[in-house]
Amino acid sequence: MKQVSKIQSVVKIRKEAKKTGRIGFVPTMGAFHEGHLSLMRKAAAECDFVVVSLFVNPLQFGQKEDLTSYPRTLSKDRKKAASVGVDLLWTPTEAALYPDGFQTTIELGEISRCWEGASRPGHFQGVATIVAKLLQIVRPDRLYLGQKDYQQVCVIRRMITDLHFETNVRALPIMREKDGLAMSSRNRRLSADERAVAPILHQALRQAEKQVRHGERNAVTILQAVTETLKSIQRMTVEYVALCDPSSLEALDRLEKEGVLLVAVQLGPVRLIDNVLLKEKG
Repeated sequence: MKQVSKIQSVVKIRKEAKKTGRIGFVPTMGAFHEGHLSLMRKAAAECDFVVVSLFVNPLQFGQKEDLTSYPRTLSKDRKKAASVGVDLLWTPTEAALYPDGFQTTIELGEISRCWEGASRPGHFQGVATIVAKLLQIVRPDRLYLGQKDYQQVCVIRRMITDLHFETNVRALPIMREKDGLAMSSRNRRLSADERAVAPILHQALRQAEKQVRHGERNAVTILQAVTETLKSIQRMTVEYVALCDPSSLEALDRLEKEGVLLVAVQLGPVRLIDNVLLKEKG
C-alpha cells in the first residue's frame, strides 16, 4: 500500500490505475473501526484499485463542536488499511484542500436542512464541499459510504446526481458492536457508564421494528414509543426522532411500504446517531 499526501501524486496514480480497471474510493476522517474496514473490504472485492482518503475536515464542524478532540490515529489506521487490501492511502493537508483565498462551497437544498442539518447548521455544506473536491481528484468508479450516516448518504447521492459526477454510490449496512451500538469513532469518548447505556438507541429502533411487524403504521405512535424509551435514560438528551421518506427525508404521518427512522441524542460529551429502515411486509 502506498501513502501520499500531495494532490498531484493522487492524480498521477489515479490516471495509471484507471488504465487497468475500476477504482473504488472510501472517504474517511480516520480512527478506523470495523465499519470503515467493511467499506474498504467491499471496495477491494468489487474494484481493481482502492483509494482511501483520511482527512479531518474542519468545514463540517460547527462552532460548538471540538475539532481538536476528534481522534487521530494515523499509525494504527495505516496498518488497518493495508491489512484489508487498500492500494492507496491519501492523507491530504488542510492547506492543500483549502488553500489561501478558498471561498467556493456547495450550496444544498431541502434535503440538507432537516434533522441533522437543523441540528448542525453548515455541517452538510462542509460535507458536500469536501466530498465534491475529493471526487474531482480521485474520480472513482464507485464511492463507498456507510448507512449509519443516512442523511449524509442522501445528501451526497443528491449532489452526485445534480452535478453529474461519474461515480456510483454503494451504501453499506451499519456495523454494530455486540450489544447493538452502531460503530463510531466518537464512541471511544464515552465514559464506562455512558457506554453501558448507549445501546438503548438500537433497542429503541428494534422496538419500532417490532411495532411495525405487529401492524402499527401511525408515525406519532411509533415516534412516541421510541422517544419514551430513549428518555428513560436520564443522562441522555433526545435531539430528534423522525420517521421519514427514505429518499426525500420528508416526515411521514403514516408508514406506507417503507420509511427510515432517524434518531439523534446527546450522551455526555458525545452525540450519537442511528437509524433503521422500516418496511411493511411484502
